[in-house]
Amino acid sequence: MFIAAESLTSRDHVNGRARTFIEQMSSRMNRRIVGPSAAWREVLAEATLVAKTDTTVLVTGESGTGKEVVARFIHRASARSEGPFVALNCAALPEQLLESELFGYERGAFTSAQQAKPGLIEMASGGVLFLDEVSEMSLPAQAKFLRVLQEREFQRLGGTRTLKANIRVIAATNRDLRKAVASGAFREDLFYRLQVFDIAIAPLRERADDILPLSEAILEELGRSFGQPPAALTCDARQALVRYDWPGNIRELRNALERATIRCEGSIIDASHLALQPAAKPRGGMASDLRNLERDTIINVLQECLWNKAQAAKRLGLSRTQLYGRMDKYMIEQERPASAA
Repeated sequence: MFIAAESLTSRDHVNGRARTFIEQMSSRMNRRIVGPSAAWREVLAEATLVAKTDTTVLVTGESGTGKEVVARFIHRASARSEGPFVALNCAALPEQLLESELFGYERGAFTSAQQAKPGLIEMASGGVLFLDEVSEMSLPAQAKFLRVLQEREFQRLGGTRTLKANIRVIAATNRDLRKAVASGAFREDLFYRLQVFDIAIAPLRERADDILPLSEAILEELGRSFGQPPAALTCDARQALVRYDWPGNIRELRNALERATIRCEGSIIDASHLALQPAAKPRGGMASDLRNLERDTIINVLQECLWNKAQAAKRLGLSRTQLYGRMDKYMIEQERPASAA
């Protein structure tokens, strides 16, 4: 993953030291900082500003846009750079394990707790705790983490001792947290605690100027990992890369270039090696009927499960993240009971 930015001349307060700062961060993070788009310059300018503080940051953007990379940039540019950077994907753990991983536990807190174990909050002491997909945190865990942000203290599961939380929190999500708050899936008070300083990352399809510089940088990295010179791109390949919408963003771009590097045997990549198939745009008819059927099915299952997202996702054969994504896609919001007259 790469941070795309070439200069910060759009921001007067960082103009003088922008180039030197980017070069230093590129070296310290072991990542080239490339790409000329104004959207990425703005992201990096915002990250540069907030890095000088200990403020909580919320990074938003589609999956694969590089939210963790921006979080790591903030960490490396901050006074906590010598401290740890501890990341937790809130969607990767079952609800019952998320709290024990985050807060730790004392011996005997539950059946398998044979000895005490520090949580990620303790492990991140003096550094940064990065909460990816924070929208997937369960409501009980949200309530406990709210205290961490408000009081800067917490307790291990099964413990009575109050511990200090010397951490900076950077959270990230690919969902609209305001909609999650409106549907009751996310606490409003926690939302406002996290959204002290927000950085929105535009999708790659809106940053066409970054596609080719990013591609060159990715090919150089792939060449090093494969032990060979980086593959070159033909004109047709370059045009195909720029024309494609990249629904998976930078992650999809890297995957496509890695496959193409293997197919071309590390020499020259043309459009056929990329094999990009732009998604067909629905034009009503059967596609529209299928969308309506999927939306109606999701609503019916949610109603049958009394809007319990975990149960509904299980019945639909989806993960909670996939269910929330479809709810956002079809603008499905939880029904509110009518107030009593």
